[in-house]
Amino acid sequence: MTNNQTFIGYIGTYTKGGSEGIYTFKLNTDKKRIEDIQVAAAQLENPTYVTISKDNRYLYSVAKEGENGGVVAYSINREGGLTELNRQLLQGSSPCHVSVDSNNRYAFSANYHKGSVESYLINQEDGTIQPAASVIKHEGSGPDPRQEKPHTHYAGITPDENYLAVVELGIDALITYAVNSDGTLSKAHFLPLKAGSGPRHLVFHPNQKFAYIMTEFSSEVIVLSYHSENGHFTEKQYISTLPEDFTENNQGSAIHISSDGQFVYAGNRGHNSIAVFRVNQETGELSFVDRTSTEGDWPRDFMFDPTEKFIVASNQESSNLVLFSRDENTGKLALIQADIEVPYPVCVKFLNY
Repeated sequence: MTNNQTFIGYIGTYTKGGSEGIYTFKLNTDKKRIEDIQVAAAQLENPTYVTISKDNRYLYSVAKEGENGGVVAYSINREGGLTELNRQLLQGSSPCHVSVDSNNRYAFSANYHKGSVESYLINQEDGTIQPAASVIKHEGSGPDPRQEKPHTHYAGITPDENYLAVVELGIDALITYAVNSDGTLSKAHFLPLKAGSGPRHLVFHPNQKFAYIMTEFSSEVIVLSYHSENGHFTEKQYISTLPEDFTENNQGSAIHISSDGQFVYAGNRGHNSIAVFRVNQETGELSFVDRTSTEGDWPRDFMFDPTEKFIVASNQESSNLVLFSRDENTGKLALIQADIEVPYPVCVKFLNY
């Protein structure tokens, strides 16, 4: 969609303090600069999380509309602009996470406030979303006062695309659902995690044998083995993302892994940093490498560019993006640009190249 030196990205935001919706930007890798920030989709309330189809034809966003919330489908034009196709809304709060499978057959959303996971069929001919096929509400609570009820925070397809991995912050659990051909979900496995840890987001190792969860409350990465034959997970390791002497408020945020499987990156809101870990390729376990300041307040997300030589981070409360270069051998980050203004940025995504 652009030349090889420039990549198109998107920012989901909270629509307050001047934010107008979903923003688009360009990363110029020759100049090592983020440029041309524009509103890509306005008149959309709180499009905090977005996802892009593998073929770059469609973008899907969470959204709020009055007393309802759900998922909105957009087509992506050659310049990266967005045109709304349709939206599917349910009564109650909007979701906090949305994802699709690699063939764009299904969309999934996780609803923090309602403690539920939703699945949708996607129309193959035009990318529009059908009404929800499954709405599953979780039950339970956790020991932290913020775990008074279920708070579903992530729902993503497993690498084999047979199961949906759902991370439940409110009840400290990883729940696996089988994905049926009609888009409905069937419970396959329930893994309780450390009480009060507040699991938030998950990524898979490229070898599909390991997975990593970032916890919000305990600020740890949980290393897991994934068993594709039945969709089960087992715990292997817990490792902190914070310095031992840090005692102030911190809430873990995003987690991502390099495509070579060598490094895991985890965000700290409060400490305002990204922690870097090296992956043992035999065991999947992690060892600490480095922490880098995000040069702002409350880093909600970050993402590799398509070359993985750069990372773009979003500081929600200081309303700025930050561009880092990434050493592919050591995993370490180096600051390039920190004065990129975007109001209340949450999610960062790039088109697939």
